[in-house]
Amino acid sequence: MPGSHAKIDVHAKSSRNFARSEIVSLRRERFPSRRLAIHKLAPAILALAGLFFPVLAPAQQQAASPEAALSEALSAACKQDAATFADSLTSDNAAAYRALPGPQRTAFMKRFVLLEDPGRALLSTSTAGRSIVRCETPGFSTEMRFGATRLRENLAFVPMEIPLPGESARSITFGLVREAGSWKLISVGLILLDIPSMATQWEQADMDAREDKAIANLRAVTAALETYRRAYGDWPETLSLLGPAPANGVSPEAAGLVDAELAAGKKDGYSIRYRIVAVSGNRPAEASNQEETFELAASPTEYGITGRRSFFLDSSGILRGADKQGGVATSSDPRVGRPEQ
Repeated sequence: MPGSHAKIDVHAKSSRNFARSEIVSLRRERFPSRRLAIHKLAPAILALAGLFFPVLAPAQQQAASPEAALSEALSAACKQDAATFADSLTSDNAAAYRALPGPQRTAFMKRFVLLEDPGRALLSTSTAGRSIVRCETPGFSTEMRFGATRLRENLAFVPMEIPLPGESARSITFGLVREAGSWKLISVGLILLDIPSMATQWEQADMDAREDKAIANLRAVTAALETYRRAYGDWPETLSLLGPAPANGVSPEAAGLVDAELAAGKKDGYSIRYRIVAVSGNRPAEASNQEETFELAASPTEYGITGRRSFFLDSSGILRGADKQGGVATSSDPRVGRPEQ
């Protein structure tokens, strides 16, 4: 702008005039030492230098390369360092990632390095000058070899090859986007990293997995009950009688048929109820065991967190269940799947 140039010219002229007046005054004053003269000239020299040689701000420094940003993300995933890994994500994804439960954050990092346990990250360079990230764990290690990066304005695509013992090498391409001067992960292969949406899917998948465990636990208790009846001629009065046996052997009081959690009626986020009923189902059985049967019911201990559906299973093998808002399922609830053969 013309006005701004005029201001700069005026400032430059005043600075030069100031420096010239200082030199003149120094000539008039006969100081015995020139050091003092230079000391007095310093402000004027620095003022002129500031006009023509501005200091670079930190924001103007060159950002790290896409390869360096990806190496840092993979190293954090290898070490299962959630805080550092979050810094490799875009701002929206980083906020959603930090809000995930701890197990989900860890599971997400495991997918990047194909390892279950945290390891040690080692960085090196191939003979072709490409980056290599190696993740070493006590049981297994993976090596991620970078290919040639493709740049498209504010996007970068880094191909990678992961050799696996006894299998064909896996190839995948990571996408990064420049955000606020830094490279951030935006895609893995063809999957766009939309963590807010992915978190909903993971939550449902985790919920389904917990419900599947609850069903499997009911089946395990059913098998233990049948075994107990065959061994001791009657149904156990409580699930605790199915629990771990002491070193001196099993007994009707400690049959060793299920683990301690199932024997206590609580496992994998579900509470299990057990009762003996008459075949008619109208009163507690008082006749022989041939006229008795049992019922099992599993309900989530924290509804909406450890599970949503409640389940019911009896000696018929027919599984029933429904969303009971945390309540107890009954024989009148809809069937789930097919009867166990």
